[in-house]
Amino acid sequence: MDRSLGPLLEKLHFSEASPKMAFIVGPRQCGKTYLARMLQSRRGSPGLYRNWDDLGFRREISRSPYGFLDEYRPSGPRPLAVLDEIHKFPKWKTYLKGLWDTRADRADVLVTGSGRLDVYQRGGDSMLGRYHAYRLHPLSLSELCGRSFDPDQDTPPAILDRLMAGTPAVLAEEREGFDRLMRFGGFPEPFLGQSERKHRLWLRERRERLVREDLRDLTRVHLLSSVEQMMELLPLRAGSRLSMNSLREDLGVSLESVRLWMDQFERLYICHRVRPYAGRLQRSLRREPKLFLHDWSEAGDPGARFENMLACALLRWCHFTQDWGQEELGLHYVRDKEKREVDFLLTLGKKPWLLIEAKLSGAAPSNHLGYFASRLPGVRTLLVCAEAPAPGSAGGVRVLPAATFLSHIP
Repeated sequence: MDRSLGPLLEKLHFSEASPKMAFIVGPRQCGKTYLARMLQSRRGSPGLYRNWDDLGFRREISRSPYGFLDEYRPSGPRPLAVLDEIHKFPKWKTYLKGLWDTRADRADVLVTGSGRLDVYQRGGDSMLGRYHAYRLHPLSLSELCGRSFDPDQDTPPAILDRLMAGTPAVLAEEREGFDRLMRFGGFPEPFLGQSERKHRLWLRERRERLVREDLRDLTRVHLLSSVEQMMELLPLRAGSRLSMNSLREDLGVSLESVRLWMDQFERLYICHRVRPYAGRLQRSLRREPKLFLHDWSEAGDPGARFENMLACALLRWCHFTQDWGQEELGLHYVRDKEKREVDFLLTLGKKPWLLIEAKLSGAAPSNHLGYFASRLPGVRTLLVCAEAPAPGSAGGVRVLPAATFLSHIP
């Protein structure tokens, strides 16, 4: 299965006159290694793949750090060297700086790793100007439908204009893909497996690996049981406003520990928080974010699962604009002290741009959508409904089936 990031890397990153290293970061098991190996195979240079988990590569580094590249004799196009999980190497930044500064003319370089690569970019020696990072998310409906997006043409306003102007009825492949994503999530292994039993096993094993491998390196070992307990509590709070104090009480640990672990969960792409927008709204909430999981299939309630799935899709769209140099989208929600709330607000260039209400069923927008639209001049409104049979409108609001909306955004 092709990932949309692959052609973009080849066309817009590696084709530059002075290319940089490409870093691919994202949730564990979302397909980073598969994408890298596929790009490498198309270049005809699979012999330049190295993984830090391979003991042979560790011995190779100690003997001849860049020998695998020095000894390679390309016979076709410019080769692609892939370094997987290299951030586990204590001196990985120095290693990559040396590789790029002395051998950038020999091959393009792609570095992949779990969310920890993003964490470890924050300290140590700077590699500023030597790389650009791209975020790979779980499978999207637009990828399943084979749609591609050009950052120069498919800007947020252009995409929204197409959605508002008129889209065809929901295609069978869009509906089928949406149903499968809702049921099994977007991670390739459970999505392709299509088995409830295997899906449950995968969820348990992934949770154990995240705690015992990734979080172990960032957390005091004697508190791992509390960290694991906190991970089990998160699906129950998916789509809800997150109270750190409530988590503290449930876990019996300090508030500082809960905040630290939540930051690490977010950096490791376990969950993400959507913060309230309060720029020009009076009496709006300003502190409590809403919690969403990168694997929305963990949310048991169908309504929470759908809202979580939509939040992940909107976050992916925001990251697309940020990674490819478009005018940036930002993701928020709106709620005031009278408990009026709209699920999502997208900002464009930090200005309110699009209010989105998510509904599992029913095509009538809430009064809250109109209320906030009247207080945010120029903002557009959209109702995304999971069970809507076809695009339409209600109360002056554009109504789109979720399958249609999700298949037409990056």
